[in-house]
Amino acid sequence: MSIRRARTAGSRRRRLTLAGVLAASLTLLVAPLSATAATAADAGGDAPAGEPTTLEVGELAPGTAFMGAGELAHGDATPDDAPQFTPYAPTDGVQGIDVSHWQGSINWTSVRNSGIQFAWMKATEGTSYRDPSFNTNYPAAHAAGVIRGTYHFALPNSSSGATQANFFASNGGAWSADNLTLPGVLDIESNPYGAQCYGLSTTQMRTWIQDFYNTYKARTGRDVVIYTSPSWWNTCTGSWSGMASQSPLWVAHWTTANSPTLPGGFNVHTVWQYTDSGSVSGISGNVDRDQFNGSRDRLLALANNTP
Repeated sequence: MSIRRARTAGSRRRRLTLAGVLAASLTLLVAPLSATAATAADAGGDAPAGEPTTLEVGELAPGTAFMGAGELAHGDATPDDAPQFTPYAPTDGVQGIDVSHWQGSINWTSVRNSGIQFAWMKATEGTSYRDPSFNTNYPAAHAAGVIRGTYHFALPNSSSGATQANFFASNGGAWSADNLTLPGVLDIESNPYGAQCYGLSTTQMRTWIQDFYNTYKARTGRDVVIYTSPSWWNTCTGSWSGMASQSPLWVAHWTTANSPTLPGGFNVHTVWQYTDSGSVSGISGNVDRDQFNGSRDRLLALANNTP
């Protein structure tokens, strides 16, 4: 049974009908995406432009999750007492976006010309799904001069961290020192398909994350970036400090504040996802907006693995 998350009147959610989400994902219900089977006829080709801005647990079909999907379903990235959201509160500094097949066709030249300097895009989920827009977005962003990277939507209840890290590294998560490639991201957040912590204890979750990190580091030579929300991290890892010295933090906190709340165990963030309903030239519909915590030179240092 789906679990509806009650939101306050000021939490700016627009209701996307269940029929609309199902229409976008019917193909995935019939056959899962794979690294060789994703085509324009799959869910990504028919999906509405822009991600859903409100969800129920279990509403999405497997494979269609995106950054923030679990936070929407469980209400983790925006506190219930948050004020009326004002998009683009922190649009100063080095700006970026994160995308998946939900954004539809993207004009990456327009994106870059609008001031977006970096982007992470969905590559994989679990051990069998590959985003159908990845093969188009990844080279197109590079050609437009956008510093780009990829992310893996974790499903810790489906296989080990090592198994998923290997799948990610083999299907878009690799890294090269070409001045335009960022390290891969472990998108570890609330489960949009079920129980918030995927049925794992805090100890099991810590082990899973460390397993993913170790394997990804061995495969690519890079520290994986961790994307998460304070609420999920504190609940499902017990405010674990073990990754703070290993992984850059990408925090999801949709707020009008001048800086994000950090998960327990972290003292600094590298990237801040400050809204799930932004807009950018070259993309039809809403898109996640992100701010890099530093100068462009520091962003390039992250991309090139230099001090």
